[in-house]
Amino acid sequence: MEIILFSALLLSLVIPLLLLLRTRTSSNRRLPPGSLGFPVIGQSFSLLTALRTNTDHEWFEERIRKYGPISKLTLFGHPTVFLHGQAANKFIYTCDGNTLANKMPPSLSRILGKKIIVELNGEDHKRVRAAIVSFLRPEVLKTYVPKMDQETRNHLDVHWRGKREVQVMPVMKVLTFNVICSLVLGLEEGTIRDKLLSLFQEMTRGLLSVPINVPFTQFNRSLNASSRLKTIIMDLIRAKRSILEEQKASGHQDLITHLINAQNENPNLTSDDEIVDNVVGLMFGGYDATSSLIKQDGIVRNKAPGESLTWDDLTNMKYSWRVATEVLRLNPPFFGSFRKAIKDIEYNGYIIPKGWQVMWVSSMTHMDGNIFSDPSRFDPTRFEQQTTKPPYSFVAFGGGVRVCPGGEFAKMETLTMIHYLVTRFTWKLSLKENSFGRDPMPVFNQGLPVLVSPRKHYHSMT
Repeated sequence: MEIILFSALLLSLVIPLLLLLRTRTSSNRRLPPGSLGFPVIGQSFSLLTALRTNTDHEWFEERIRKYGPISKLTLFGHPTVFLHGQAANKFIYTCDGNTLANKMPPSLSRILGKKIIVELNGEDHKRVRAAIVSFLRPEVLKTYVPKMDQETRNHLDVHWRGKREVQVMPVMKVLTFNVICSLVLGLEEGTIRDKLLSLFQEMTRGLLSVPINVPFTQFNRSLNASSRLKTIIMDLIRAKRSILEEQKASGHQDLITHLINAQNENPNLTSDDEIVDNVVGLMFGGYDATSSLIKQDGIVRNKAPGESLTWDDLTNMKYSWRVATEVLRLNPPFFGSFRKAIKDIEYNGYIIPKGWQVMWVSSMTHMDGNIFSDPSRFDPTRFEQQTTKPPYSFVAFGGGVRVCPGGEFAKMETLTMIHYLVTRFTWKLSLKENSFGRDPMPVFNQGLPVLVSPRKHYHSMT
C-alpha cells in the first residue's frame, strides 16, 4: 500500500515538472529572452515585494534594460511573457478573443469570480458588457448626480467636518464604497452596508496572494469573505426581483434592479451569477478610484447655498478632470493586467506559446519620456490636447473594446468629491514622508493623514 501511495505521489510531482521542462525547452530558440525561475513561484515574490515597496517601476525598468521590450518569466504559477511599449499595448487591446483571452491571475479569478467581465471573452464579453454599459451611459448617469452629490456631502459632514486630522485614504474608500452601495446595490446606510464593507475589505487583502486554499492563509480568509459577500448580494437580487414582481419599484433604481429588469425583457442577457460577479467587480474597480484636488471657485459662485451639483456642472470641470487624468497617468489604479494565449502567437520575432500568460504594465508607457515629456513632472496641461498623444499610450482605463465601462461613473464620482472637498476645506500633510505601495491597488501605508480646517467662506452643507 505504501509503495502505491509513494508511486502516486512521485508521479504527481514528476509529471508536472517534466511538462514544465518540456515547455521550457520547446521552441527555445524563439522564446523571448529571460528566465522562468523556480517552478511555479518564479519571480512572483520579487514582483509582489516591488509592488508593496513602490519600486515596481524600477523593477520593470531593470527587466527592460536587461532583456528588451519582451521577456519571459513565471508569475503566480504560470509561465508569462511581459510586453512593453505603446505598440505592445495596441497589440494586446486589439487582439481578438481567439488569439488572446482575458485571464486574471488565479488568486483574483477565484476570489472575484470567473464570470466577471474582465474574465469573459467573445460573445459572453459582448453580452455582459452591453448589459452593464446600458446602466452606465451618460444619459442614465445624469439622473444619479443628485444621489452622488448627497452621499458626498453626507460623507464630508460625518468624516471631515469638525475634525482636526483626517486619514484621507481610508475615509475616501468608505465614500467610494457608500456611493457604490447606493447606486449599484440600491443599499442605503445600515448594518447590511457595514457588513458588506467589512467582508469586502477582507476579500481584497488576498487578491495577490499565493492561491493555496488551506486554513489560516490570507487566500483562504479572502475566499471565505468573498463567498459570504456574494451570498448577501444574491439575497439582494432575490429580494429586488420579488419587489419588482409586485410592481413596487421602477426598473432603473440601481444597477441590480436595472439588470433584473433587463433579464425580464431578455432572459438570455445575464444570469444571476453573472450579476453577482460583476457587481463585485464594479465594487473592486471603484473602491480604490483615484481622486485629486483643485479649485472650483467659479462653480461655487454660481450655486445657491445648499444647491446640488448638476451634470452640466460636472462637464464644465474640464481643468479638474485634466488634473485627475494626470494623477492617473502618474499612479494608475491598476498597475497592469494579464491575458492568456489561446494559440501560439508570433510577436516581434518571438513565439508566445499557447497557454502562457501575457502581461503588460500601463505605468511604463505613462512614464515614457518619448511619449510624455519630463514624465516625472506633474503637469495637467499635457492633457489639453488629447489628440497629440499616440493611441494606446495612456491606458489608465484600458483601450479599444476593452476600455473600462465604468470610466464615466468614476469621472462623475471623482469630480463631485473634488468640488466639495476643495471648496469647503483647506489642508496640509501631517507627515513629511508618506510611504506608498500597491496591494494590489495604490495604498498609502500611513493612510495619508492631513490636518484640515474649514474654509472661512463656504456654503452650508445642509
